[in-house]
Amino acid sequence: MAGSRAFLSHAVYVMRDNPVTGFAFAMFLLLILAALFGPTLAPWDPLETNAARALQPPSAAHWFGTDNLGRDVFSRVLVATRLDLMISVSAVALSFCIGAAMGAAAGYWGGWTDAVTGRLIDTIMAFPLFVLAMGIVAALGNTIENIIYATAIINLPFYARVARAEVSIRREAGFAQAARLAGNSDFRVLAFHIFPNALPPMMVQLSLNMGWAILNAAGLSFIGLGVRPPTPEWGIMVAEGANFIVSGEWWLAIFPGLALMLAVFTFNLLGDGLRDMVDPRRRT
Repeated sequence: MAGSRAFLSHAVYVMRDNPVTGFAFAMFLLLILAALFGPTLAPWDPLETNAARALQPPSAAHWFGTDNLGRDVFSRVLVATRLDLMISVSAVALSFCIGAAMGAAAGYWGGWTDAVTGRLIDTIMAFPLFVLAMGIVAALGNTIENIIYATAIINLPFYARVARAEVSIRREAGFAQAARLAGNSDFRVLAFHIFPNALPPMMVQLSLNMGWAILNAAGLSFIGLGVRPPTPEWGIMVAEGANFIVSGEWWLAIFPGLALMLAVFTFNLLGDGLRDMVDPRRRT
């Protein structure tokens, strides 16, 4: 309980010390609220079609206008927040847990663990990452689960490399040797003494990858390998709206694109704040 209060106090201090971090967390909270309550707050059914109101510009009744099938664009953008965030969070959490564990083990024990991990990471990095994600989804099928797996796989090298570098630097540090002399096992030294000190740079990478994961999912949907219509998803909406920009219906692509840009911008700003919050040296 005391530890939770101390962490909360430190988090408030970090946000006060850096207003940009406070703004980023406020925007992140807004995205979370939209993901949780979007389907309830949406003024229209995002799947309801009505030819009589097709391609209407933004108005008081339809804040973001309507698409070619008469569906309310604002409702679809709001509801799509849950799906895009779910894909991003699931993929990044999966890649972080696996990649950080692989990299930490390689950096601490070295030897064949380091060799096998290095070859696996080099194999993934040998391909253009978005092309690799396209190949995985095309081979397994364009379901939400496969999009998450593909995005997690292409993000593995980032966490594995950072974790390996940070752990290998600290495995012979004074505090690690003191923990061994105190009778701690290698696993406990790695998990509770070295790894927490390796987290700050990985937090920055995690935040950046959250935005990149959303872009990856939207890109796959844009080229037809992602979420299938009529499911509301930002990438699909931008792809469908791109066909109408020339004829003047700009709102079909602009508003989902702005939502995508806002989400990526928010995650990019979160990196420094997350690093400061988990850095043990900033809590003293």
